[in-house]
Amino acid sequence: MSAPTRRLTTAQALVRFLSAQYTERDGVRRRLIAGTWGIFGHGNVAGVGQALVEYADVMPFHQGRNEQSMVHAAVGHARQLNRLSAQAVTTSIGPGATNLVTGAALATVNRLPVLLLPGDYFASHAPDPLLQQLEHPVEADVSVNDTLRPVSRYFDRITRPEALIPSALQAMRVLADPAETGAVTLALPQDVQAEAYDWPEEFFAERVWYVRRPAPDPVELAAAVEAIRSAERPLIVAGGGVHHSEAEEALRTLVDATGIPVSSTQAGKGSLRHDHPADLGGIGHTGTAVSDGLARTADLVIGVGTRHTDFTTASGTLFQNPDVRFLNLNITGFDAHKLAARPLVCDARTGLEQLAGALAGHRVSEAYEAEYRTGKEHWAEVVETAFRAGDDNAVPTQTQVLGALDAVAGDEDVVINAAGSLPGDLHKLWRARSPRQYHLEYGYSCMGYEIPAAIGVQQAAPGTPVWALVGDGTYLMMPTEIVTAVQEGLPLNVVLIQNHGYASIGGLSEETGGERFGIAYRFRAADGTFTGDPLPVDLAANAASLGMHVLRAKTVGELRGALAAARASDRPTCVYVETDPAPTAPPAEAWWDVPVAETASREAAVEARARYDRKVADRRLHL
Repeated sequence: MSAPTRRLTTAQALVRFLSAQYTERDGVRRRLIAGTWGIFGHGNVAGVGQALVEYADVMPFHQGRNEQSMVHAAVGHARQLNRLSAQAVTTSIGPGATNLVTGAALATVNRLPVLLLPGDYFASHAPDPLLQQLEHPVEADVSVNDTLRPVSRYFDRITRPEALIPSALQAMRVLADPAETGAVTLALPQDVQAEAYDWPEEFFAERVWYVRRPAPDPVELAAAVEAIRSAERPLIVAGGGVHHSEAEEALRTLVDATGIPVSSTQAGKGSLRHDHPADLGGIGHTGTAVSDGLARTADLVIGVGTRHTDFTTASGTLFQNPDVRFLNLNITGFDAHKLAARPLVCDARTGLEQLAGALAGHRVSEAYEAEYRTGKEHWAEVVETAFRAGDDNAVPTQTQVLGALDAVAGDEDVVINAAGSLPGDLHKLWRARSPRQYHLEYGYSCMGYEIPAAIGVQQAAPGTPVWALVGDGTYLMMPTEIVTAVQEGLPLNVVLIQNHGYASIGGLSEETGGERFGIAYRFRAADGTFTGDPLPVDLAANAASLGMHVLRAKTVGELRGALAAARASDRPTCVYVETDPAPTAPPAEAWWDVPVAETASREAAVEARARYDRKVADRRLHL
């Protein structure tokens, strides 16, 4: 007797399959694919589009306005839920598909799951060349979707209906795997989407993907314990893996017992509350003075769930103790071996718990604790001055904007940012009060991420106040999902900071001899030169035209009132503020390698190169 089957199109089968997939960790079960974002064209409207209509009762659909934005929203959703739930994104073939590439890169760089379902050319090649088809002279099976291969953790083109079964299972495996996750792409030829097939009923049964917590190898654990016990100045660097593993409590328990201080990467900030005695704030180029000062003298750097990126290590110049060694606790061997470290390959929470047990009775010296606690107190005064300085009737600086938001936000609020000068100010100054409050996308630092990501966060955590902090340059990149927030009735808060130019890159341009070329928004005169006058743009009016309620704040006092009103609102609200462009945040405490022209005729570039040569001499290779 043959096994029961169900006759469906490939697209229908895929949607039914996705609706029955779950993750489970620590006894908590979630939908693996919680919903699908989509923009439809000829490459997916008759296939995936029809299937989403057919099964609207089991697969929520969200209409996007920009393909890249849809991926960002899905990534925000996944991060808020610690990678235990993802969303799918479907597009047509052509520009819709290639618009996915930036979002896919962001997801994969940050190790966050998202399922991409772009349409593709006809597998049969019946209509050939097709509208929007890339005709390759020697590879007839290449499509524009192949641009997604290098930024996907798994990629397949489904050229026959039955090929979907093994590929869909592999896709779910990768999405749910904490060591391998990232963007997953299933390219779907138009004709195959609409083709019917007799699918085995087992394909549609509920399936649970257990998210593992691998324990450390006993030999690696023993070596790690010995390294920590013999260190006099250990320093923990908490990365995003602490949050993904929900290891914050395990980290606090270890730190309370041992007194080892904690610095955090952009992704790891909030691993400890800002007021914990051992929390030193951010590390690296955008780190705090106390954190970077301790890093320079640390003899053991314990990375927990961090990739040790360029900013974190200050381009290899931060860890200057001649005897410094590294211990990396990470779920991937790839990251655990960085900086020639002792590896401890395991789940962050499991590893920290076992370290705490094995280190019972061990504690750093009282002198070391007193040293970093004094440094922390001094930095707290720096933060307070930056946040509260100034007259309530004055035009606010960017740091005063953050101070005003700090005064209004609750512990449960989520603050989202990705690019510009804000990440540096936030990493140094923001006082994170809960594990999910600080949401910085700084693995890819993608302008335009903030607003769609805020939508994804609100979908993942309804009722949570969410703040998308954007500068004028970032806002102009991707404001389109404001319309989606209005459509979905999400009370998104956008803090739009207008300083008439790219503040971060403008400063970097001056530092490297570029003299702010092509940076500020200025009138171009008839002779081709630029004037010093800002362009007469009104971004607040633009936000209002897209459906947001806009509150304009001209002073520090007005800003506080506007932020409080926005938090209390039940509709999408934009707080628009023009800031004093003068930088007021503490300067960088560590270097960042941005190569400067080795030869130049302009004096600014020559001086910049001399500074660069002095800094690059401090770089170390940790072997």
